[in-house]
Amino acid sequence: MALSFPSLAELRNTQADIQRFHDRVIVMQLIVLVCFVLLLIRLAYLQIVRHDDLLEQAENNRTAVLPTVPPRGTILDRNGVVLASNYSAYTLEITPSKVQDLEATINELAELIDIQTKDRRRFKRLREESKSFDSLPIRTRLTDEEVARFSAQRYRFPGVDIKARLFRQYPFGELASHVIGYIGRINPREKERIEEDDEAGNYRGTEYIGKLGVEQRYERELHGITGVNQVETSAGGRATRSLSSRPAIPGQNVVLSIDIRLQKMVEDLFGTRRGALVALDPNTGEVLAFVSKPTFDPNLFVDGIDSENWQLLNESIDKPLLNRALRGTYPPGSTYKPFMALGALTTGKRSASTIIQDNGAWTYGGHTFRSHGDSGLGPVDMVRSIVLSSNVYYYSLANDMGVDTIHDFMKPLGFGQITGIDLPGEVRGILPSTEWKRGYYKRSEQQKWYGGETISLGIGQGYNNFTMLQLASATATLASGGQKFTPRVVKATQNPLTHAQEPVADKTPVNLGYNPDHIAVVRNGLVGVATSGTSAQVFAGASYQSAGKTGTAQAVTIGQKEKYNASKMSEYQRDHALYMAYAPAEQPQIALALVVENAGFGAAHAAPIARRVFDYWLLGQSPSPEDMAATQQGQSSRPIGTPRSKQDIVLDTKKSSDGLR
Repeated sequence: MALSFPSLAELRNTQADIQRFHDRVIVMQLIVLVCFVLLLIRLAYLQIVRHDDLLEQAENNRTAVLPTVPPRGTILDRNGVVLASNYSAYTLEITPSKVQDLEATINELAELIDIQTKDRRRFKRLREESKSFDSLPIRTRLTDEEVARFSAQRYRFPGVDIKARLFRQYPFGELASHVIGYIGRINPREKERIEEDDEAGNYRGTEYIGKLGVEQRYERELHGITGVNQVETSAGGRATRSLSSRPAIPGQNVVLSIDIRLQKMVEDLFGTRRGALVALDPNTGEVLAFVSKPTFDPNLFVDGIDSENWQLLNESIDKPLLNRALRGTYPPGSTYKPFMALGALTTGKRSASTIIQDNGAWTYGGHTFRSHGDSGLGPVDMVRSIVLSSNVYYYSLANDMGVDTIHDFMKPLGFGQITGIDLPGEVRGILPSTEWKRGYYKRSEQQKWYGGETISLGIGQGYNNFTMLQLASATATLASGGQKFTPRVVKATQNPLTHAQEPVADKTPVNLGYNPDHIAVVRNGLVGVATSGTSAQVFAGASYQSAGKTGTAQAVTIGQKEKYNASKMSEYQRDHALYMAYAPAEQPQIALALVVENAGFGAAHAAPIARRVFDYWLLGQSPSPEDMAATQQGQSSRPIGTPRSKQDIVLDTKKSSDGLR
């Protein structure tokens, strides 16, 4: 048998296969080497570059950081009466992202716990405003029985839980609500502002924020500093032990300069009438009373007001949500005359002894401006013009001064200006000038100032439109001889643990530099108003001497040939009643301004309220029941009956119960 040997070609193919095998091995080795290098690089990246980040993630998987919401500070009046506080209650809450059928779950919960239609509406609104994983209340302030009933059935409701929360309470309900304000749930716009102010960390776990008044203005002081509790968690997410904690720092208490009993007395004196009153200490700028009528119950807003109550408040013709003392603007009427007189003396446009003949009317450019009907007051000098409230005197004076001179004098007094009070939302009103009119109107023919428009400015009419805060501040400046203080409602902050108070820093008063002789002339006229003028009957028998000026301001314009007749006008078209005053006249301790809307003569409806305020502050007296009833009806002058002590004023807490649930 013959032997066969591989051919040369076959040997070459075998060698090629071996070479290819070696090449593949080398490639595989390179691949393995590259992979190993990549693993080493990845390991180095994770162990070195990402070490801190991954360690934090691991810790986060093992631990949880829970915010501890600080108790909100209490709001007190100047005498320590609590006006806003907190209390603990149980809340039934749902996390929508953890519930499969939300509507069915709520219906089943309603079989265990009383869930009303308004609760459902509020929950729906909160869902629209919140993220799906937020825990939202479906019912607040559960009773112990309701808590026990749900606890027994909790296993049926994943995503539903009971939480203990602090709730804000306004014990006196509507009393001083425009000053105190209220808190409400944080809305998206407020969340953005919190983030912009780099305060998001301090609001972790916080759902409420100040919305109005002191609650809003002093939010930072009242809120406090959020604490942190770091806990170790199990695989199921349950806390097993506490690792570290930083306690929350409670919010500071805020002490107001308001006397809440005086505030209540004034609100009661207004009765059902609309209006505003601001009382100040002319020596410090502290606000003693800040009244806007009608008011509202801030408790309704804490958990979100229901649509029915919101509609009642928002659509009411009486506008209870309007802070009339801060944002309501009115023509000042004759209460403007003392400032016009001071302006005339200061600018040299008129001396105190100048006599003007008051024949009952004054004519300019064919237009007749009336004064006290058809009867005149005869010759009047400056003091007599204030005492008898001569319109003719001030028509003539306004014409002599001109609109821009009037503007330049009144501006430093604060008319038409932001006073700087520590409450949000203040408006300027209107202090007219030729420049103002050019900027206010768009059409050129409307921008021109006409001489006839100046005349009515002298008696506080025309374009003049100011707040009672501005009028009260100007009155306090006059009472202090030209020292202008910035009004403020907060007197101090208070440590909630030690109760030590830290006074709010006073702004340095501005001396307007009035001539004391000029001040004396105007003050003599104001004293005359209360002793022999338009408010003499109201202050008859007072053991102190006051100084003031009545005012009656038109709510609507009356034609030149028409006469004012309140009986033929609707209520909201009738004149406003005003009064500005201070007491005691020789060393003022209190200054005020008030308006009773559409009430008529200031002497009949506004001055009587001022008398009771002065009696309270200077004598410690409050009206008798019959005197209170008569003043509420606008049928009083000097007090009647036996006055009571101011301590007899009852601060009724029952009003707030309707707003709590």
